[in-house]
Amino acid sequence: MPKGRVSFDIEKCKGCMLCVEVCPKKILVLDKVSLNKKGYNIIKVIDPDNCIGCAFCAIMCPDSVITVEKDKG
Repeated sequence: MPKGRVSFDIEKCKGCMLCVEVCPKKILVLDKVSLNKKGYNIIKVIDPDNCIGCAFCAIMCPDSVITVEKDKG
């Protein structure tokens, strides 16, 4: 059962990969196929069930494009 949910404002993501580097569960990767409207590769969540809700990714993001919601309960 996931402890958190990560979502991205993909149109503002620049694919800098800082979030990928700090994720302790390694659930984020650079999507080398998908581009946003500005032409940047975006980050995607590859294992959402493994999210622990630590929010390191959101804290590290220089453009504040990541939202982490913690599961209640």
